[in-house]
Amino acid sequence: GVKDGRWTVLQLVEALGFSLENTDPRTRGRGIQLLSQVLLQCYSLLQEKEVLHLVLFYESRLQDHHLVIPSVLQGLRALSMCEALSPGLAVSVLKAIFQEVHVQSLMQLDRHTVYSIITNFMSTREEELKGLGADFTFGFIQVMDGEKDPRNLLVAFQIVRDLIAKDYALGPFVEELFEVTSCYFPVDFTPPPNDPHGIQREDLILSLRAVLASTPQFAEFLLPLLIEKLDSELQSAKLDSLQTLTACCAIYGQKELQEFLPSLWSSLRREVFQTASEKIETECLAALHALSACLSRSVLSSDAEDLLDSFLSSILQDCRHHLCEPDMKLVWPSAKLLQAAAGASLRAYHCITRSVLPLLLEQYTKHPQSSQRRTILEMLLGFLELQQKWGHVEEDENTLLSLQAPVCSVVFSALTDPSVQLQLVGIKALTVLGSLQGFLSSSDLELVVDHLIRLTLREEDSQSSEAAMEAAGSLAPIYPKVFSEHMVPRLEEELQSEREDESSNNHCSLRQRCLQALAAVSTHTSIVRETVPVLLQHLQKVQKGSEAGNTQDMVSVCQNLHHVALQCQQDAEGCWYFHQTVVPCLLAMAVQAAMQESSHPLLGKALLEEEVLAAMVPVISAATTHLSPELAAQSVSHVVSLFLDGEVSFLPQNSFPCSFQPFGDGECLEPQRRLVALLMAFVCSLPRSVAVPQQEWLLRELLALSCSCNCPFTATTAAKCFAGLVNKHPAGQQLDEILQLAVNRMEPGLAEGPHRTQALTLLLWVTKALVLRYHPLSSCLTDKLLGLLSDTELGPAVADGFSLLMAESPDVLHKGCHADVRIMFRQRFFTDNVPKLVQGFHGAGPDVKANYLKGLSHVLNHLPKPVLVTELPTLLSLLLEALSCSDRVVQLSTLGCLQPLLLEAPQIMSLHVDTLVTKFLNLTSSPTMAVRIAALRCAHALTCLPTPVLLPYKARVIRALAKPLDDKKRLVRKEAVAARGEWFLLGSPGR
Repeated sequence: GVKDGRWTVLQLVEALGFSLENTDPRTRGRGIQLLSQVLLQCYSLLQEKEVLHLVLFYESRLQDHHLVIPSVLQGLRALSMCEALSPGLAVSVLKAIFQEVHVQSLMQLDRHTVYSIITNFMSTREEELKGLGADFTFGFIQVMDGEKDPRNLLVAFQIVRDLIAKDYALGPFVEELFEVTSCYFPVDFTPPPNDPHGIQREDLILSLRAVLASTPQFAEFLLPLLIEKLDSELQSAKLDSLQTLTACCAIYGQKELQEFLPSLWSSLRREVFQTASEKIETECLAALHALSACLSRSVLSSDAEDLLDSFLSSILQDCRHHLCEPDMKLVWPSAKLLQAAAGASLRAYHCITRSVLPLLLEQYTKHPQSSQRRTILEMLLGFLELQQKWGHVEEDENTLLSLQAPVCSVVFSALTDPSVQLQLVGIKALTVLGSLQGFLSSSDLELVVDHLIRLTLREEDSQSSEAAMEAAGSLAPIYPKVFSEHMVPRLEEELQSEREDESSNNHCSLRQRCLQALAAVSTHTSIVRETVPVLLQHLQKVQKGSEAGNTQDMVSVCQNLHHVALQCQQDAEGCWYFHQTVVPCLLAMAVQAAMQESSHPLLGKALLEEEVLAAMVPVISAATTHLSPELAAQSVSHVVSLFLDGEVSFLPQNSFPCSFQPFGDGECLEPQRRLVALLMAFVCSLPRSVAVPQQEWLLRELLALSCSCNCPFTATTAAKCFAGLVNKHPAGQQLDEILQLAVNRMEPGLAEGPHRTQALTLLLWVTKALVLRYHPLSSCLTDKLLGLLSDTELGPAVADGFSLLMAESPDVLHKGCHADVRIMFRQRFFTDNVPKLVQGFHGAGPDVKANYLKGLSHVLNHLPKPVLVTELPTLLSLLLEALSCSDRVVQLSTLGCLQPLLLEAPQIMSLHVDTLVTKFLNLTSSPTMAVRIAALRCAHALTCLPTPVLLPYKARVIRALAKPLDDKKRLVRKEAVAARGEWFLLGSPGR
């Protein structure tokens, strides 16, 4: 009635008169409870006058019997949310609560109600409450004092934060406010099992930390507390204290810290020098960094002591001498402390490095052993990396610049040391020096290039060679001219000389390194313009050769071109240069090779091999995916015309002996048809907004080729190309027609004839293309596949095809090539088709049951684990049955599926522990090594199940795992040792 306006609240109060004035406190309580429940639903409808009367009524009831108080507080909570609250009433209500209610004697919910009333008034009546001055703060302190419930503490901590952040008067009660909150530090709370409120210890820690670190006024009380807790034995208390100290430094100044700096430094030093905990060391270093940053920020008056200078002097005094002992255990803790302090500001960096860098350079010279030099250089590297934070090396008061010659000398000597580990640190240091703008002179840079070339090509250890290439790639964009003029010509020269003398494996290895180095330095457009022609020229020369290793050489060049393409993708100019240089060149070489194949079978044959064409695909794809739509449209017209019309005019060296007709009839054109792989790489990588010219004709040709070609490689690439185009094709009549045409071609091909495998390949790829974009026809095509699982000839291939449908495809139909991939397509496929797979399995004959199990295990293997866990109870029995299947692919796939489930769903898996133990132990004797390894990993994962469930099987498993300890394969023995060790420890104390 009140909601509808038929009754006013005051009329309700009159109607409740008997209850509200009853002498029995329980009856009064029920009357006030009903009134409060109405107010909680209707507070927004109240008029100002009604609110006034109700506030006065409720305030008077705060002096009533304790049974009535909870309902009174609920009513006041409703009134605290009223907009029609007259000025002064909020203060009146809070004063009444502070005076009349002993809050901590109430139940948790009623205390929470009081905090809610205070929170409501603070958000809507801030100025009125501030008028109370420090009395409001004192009143809240009394309310909160002694609170123990975590739900209430989170609200109370938020109120304290607001008191401080919104500048309420704390008056003489700063220490009391600190005491009433700091008594919970450090937080010691373990949530009860199945806690419905979901409050974690971390929530309370962060909330309390936000309070303690909210004002410098707490500093004189908080810092001694933190030092005390740092000196305790409890690791959690140490961590909490360190993290709180770090948070406080963000708002403290020199004044707050001055008195406590010696004690803080002493505690931090002791922890870093003595702790065995990595966490505590990390937090100590973070706290020291924060202290140094805080002291660096403070503005000094002319007569004030520079606390930063004296603080850093203490650190240097306690740590510097340990740097002279590279074999002793305190060398690294000392270096880390110095680096943490130095990294806080440029001023701190200069102060520390002035003392430390000359010492480290002197120590490097004094200690001849490689291991000692490595330690010293690693420490030096740490200080060099700190300089990177401030970028340009300023001449003014910079220690590093004054030590340029000895620093370079030390780094260059490390690069020529026989120790690989020292070389690796030297290469890192070289990269850092190169990144410091203005540090290396032009002669230094030439020396850098010399060292990098020597390490890349001549160093026997592959680690040093790879690190040098990586360093060259990092430095090349900073000094493109130096690398273009000095490194690229030297690498080209090496490559030329290698081609002239190809007599040994060493030369082959050196050639590979040259190619990799050319790719590695191609990190700037000006360098790419130098390296790409060298790589293409080498590919052309390899194509003209006739050595047996040509195929591997070509693959290697293509892999390095792919590396360059990926590095060019983020730069529009470099990307377009690479595309218009490399794509036409690769197409021209492939077309030339295909035309020569019929007349000169040996010439260019390597280029048409599957391995080489497959290596070209990612090059063309990576060169196309990041093109702008305008440039892509310009390029696509040339490439499609080449394949449909034989238009070769855009290709370099385009005088070919005959016409290019990859979709023509005749056996002599088979080499040309293989190049459809390159067409696929191009058109399937275009942005979706780019229209493919003559697309319907192209789709028909691809469809015909995929169904009729005798070469499996060509048929598969045609099917993939068709699927890639269909996936991006706009919905509508044209797409429906082409799909109907595809279905009409596939159905007779699947039924009988010599091209059943090709028809199945096409069906799988088209199904994948449609499943990814949620096309309605996908369910019809999936049903066809499910039906083919019972086919004795095609069934196994169809089962493997379910892996293709669910897995990420490397060359087409993935997001990187702009395919239409909807989120959660795997979950949808699972929901729609797994029930059909299960049903098909139960109805299938014994000779094809394995096909259904294999298909199911492929689907489950690619499903996100959280989804799989929810479906586990219904599928587990089938998975266990799959382990008895003789097909090793089914076994491997099922084991791969079960291993993570043992970790993520131990309660469900525990119900089947007997079967799991038996199956896994049986499979440890499988003739297939991969199955033995997977079974042992699952036996290992079993130890994650509850110990009481496993103990009855312990002796049996340990006996059974003794046999694979003698397996002839080392990898099997390794897994057996790990699994058996865990089973031995099962049930031990502390596990």
